[in-house]
Amino acid sequence: MTKSNATELSRRNFLSGTGLVVAFSLAGLSPARAAATGEAEPSGSSAHLELPDDLQPFPSLDSWIKLTPDGRAQVLTGKVELGQGIMTALLQVAAEELDMPAHLLSIVTADTARTPDEGLTAASHSMQYGGPAIRLAAANVRMLLLRQAAQMLGVDETDLSTTGEATILAGNGHSIGYGAIAATLSLHVAAVADAPLRRPDTFRTMGQDFPRLDIPAKVTGGQSFIQDMRLPGMLHARVIRAPAEGMKLALPPRKEIEAMPGLHALVQNGDFVAVVCEKEWDAVRIMRRLMAGSSHRTGPAIPAGDIASLLKALPAQDYAIEQVSHPTASPVKRIKASYSRPWYSHGSIGPSCAIAQMVGSELTIWSHSQGIFDVRRVGSSLLDLPQDRIHAIHVQGSGCYGQNGADDVAADAALIAAAVPERPIRLQWMREQEFGWEPLGAGMVTEVEAGLDAQNRIVAWNYDVWSPPHNTRPTAANGVLAGWEVAKSFQPPDNKPIPMPAGDGSRNSSPLYALPNMDVNFHFIPKAPFRSSALRSLGAHLNVFSIESMFDELAVAVQIDPLDLRLNHMEDTRARAVMTAGAEAFGWHPRRKAGKFHGFGMGFARYKNLGAYCSVFMEITVEQDTGIISVQRAQAAVDCGEVVNPDGVRNQVEGGIIQSLSWCTQEELSYNADRRTSFDWSSYPILRFSDVPLDVAVNVLPMPGEPFLGVAEASQGPASAALANALADATGVRFREMPLTPEKVRKALVAL
Repeated sequence: MTKSNATELSRRNFLSGTGLVVAFSLAGLSPARAAATGEAEPSGSSAHLELPDDLQPFPSLDSWIKLTPDGRAQVLTGKVELGQGIMTALLQVAAEELDMPAHLLSIVTADTARTPDEGLTAASHSMQYGGPAIRLAAANVRMLLLRQAAQMLGVDETDLSTTGEATILAGNGHSIGYGAIAATLSLHVAAVADAPLRRPDTFRTMGQDFPRLDIPAKVTGGQSFIQDMRLPGMLHARVIRAPAEGMKLALPPRKEIEAMPGLHALVQNGDFVAVVCEKEWDAVRIMRRLMAGSSHRTGPAIPAGDIASLLKALPAQDYAIEQVSHPTASPVKRIKASYSRPWYSHGSIGPSCAIAQMVGSELTIWSHSQGIFDVRRVGSSLLDLPQDRIHAIHVQGSGCYGQNGADDVAADAALIAAAVPERPIRLQWMREQEFGWEPLGAGMVTEVEAGLDAQNRIVAWNYDVWSPPHNTRPTAANGVLAGWEVAKSFQPPDNKPIPMPAGDGSRNSSPLYALPNMDVNFHFIPKAPFRSSALRSLGAHLNVFSIESMFDELAVAVQIDPLDLRLNHMEDTRARAVMTAGAEAFGWHPRRKAGKFHGFGMGFARYKNLGAYCSVFMEITVEQDTGIISVQRAQAAVDCGEVVNPDGVRNQVEGGIIQSLSWCTQEELSYNADRRTSFDWSSYPILRFSDVPLDVAVNVLPMPGEPFLGVAEASQGPASAALANALADATGVRFREMPLTPEKVRKALVAL
């Protein structure tokens, strides 16, 4: 075989054991779990109902933990590192339950030949579902180590304890290391649900700040991302497409292309075209020459108009999300408003990239997709190749958090590698291709009507949300661009909404507040002018923005403190604690405005109404002449259940705030009747370092013994809402249509 050394090494490490031979049984997801491999919530359905969801289809301990005679452990997870720090947190969980120093552990993330299939790394599921699976698996391994040590030392198991140093100590002073036990112990046994977990008061690793495993290479210029990856003998490819989605490019005859200097191979299959070169610059040069040809739109023109008019004019499927009806007094004050957000690009700093290599009848794909097992499924479908002939390996990408072009480019690379076998093929989209072809974060619009009674209680709440899909993640060739372009093309799948409680456009559309009358409806738009899919927090971003903006509008209308109005309608004690903790840390009640164009705002949500609780408080100033908003302070409080890595939690909440501010104040896809027109950072601006809040603080509430709750997407909705509420407080003008650009703010202030 001529497969790259990198691949041979990874497989060799996997198959060779220096003490414990591991026989994986990766039987595939249960039907219920497979249905949740997108952004939905899992619902266990197997013979192991008492086990955590992700552990159910893979109950064998050797699917999750590997021990070696030198006293080390390897953790295997189907989740991937996207910059959210999950690799570090999951390693901490395993180290805690194994009662080993973290430096003796390593972790392998999603690899179809080595790890369990845990579906997508998405929807803040990694800690909520992957965390308990690894925790219980590790606790089972520790239990077996103690049981085996008792036999080897000739003592009763109750006389043994672990020391935290990969050693077991007997009451008589004798000890034995995990390595010596590992050589005699098989982990090819099913986990049991009642393996004892370590108590929070004995924790040595969980609950402690721990340095991120992925950071050193990223800050020292090391090989961190797939964009950095190089393999021996690698060829460089570029795919040739029209400038943007919905267009077709006219190409010169094949012979003319094949005569271009520097071309190694031309791959053409139906409308799919790619060039392959020894040198990357030759591929770029040829691509640019070919893309300079004429293009035309293949379908109807993209309709003009504001986002609300555009979306509400499209055919929609209506879903009742929540209907609550209790007798109350009639409203004496009503407010009706509409809120919206535009189409968003993911804006990944590194354009999507993949490497693929076909050797004989075996294909290896390196990808930064969030669903590496789905990459294998797509490749199998596209190439009509059995899944067991495809090895998909996750490599971190420079920018993600949703479905950008990663899955499309992995399929592109697989198709090219099959046509140009033996040598590794590196395919990277260009910046303009990423902006022109990736799935977008869906534009959305909401309409809210709320009413207060004479006692300032909210007694009426009518809520409607319109949205295209937020989850078109591919699981077969019919979900990727290449599948639509090949000669034997695949029909795109029908778009369907994600069911509640997760939802997609409906995510967080139902308020967590205790309201006596609610009518919440989702108008799902299956087909829209642009392909859309997951972008961090999905519909929760606008839904929380809308709900929390309306709460402030109601509070202002009846002159009640916005925090008090929220607390008056909140029965969930953990939600109240998060709002109160954030307010106290911020100094909410003693706040004082320093003059005109200075204001304060807050936002709150529990992500998906079943994940982490998060409140965000902000202080801002506004320049009257320019409309520029400066965030002076942002204070968050978060309850994510048992805290594994406090610094990691703070990092994710801070990052979510900054990302949300970028969406709220800067980002908006531009387009005309033919195509998208945002192709670079000048036409699609994002938040710069100079724009971030001057001070960001996160109060992480300790919740020992509580289940893990996903936190990475908890702050996006509250942060945008807090900014909008602070802007209304500072200017007296309510802004309801994102982005709240300086020009939009300036024009409103001039009109005052």
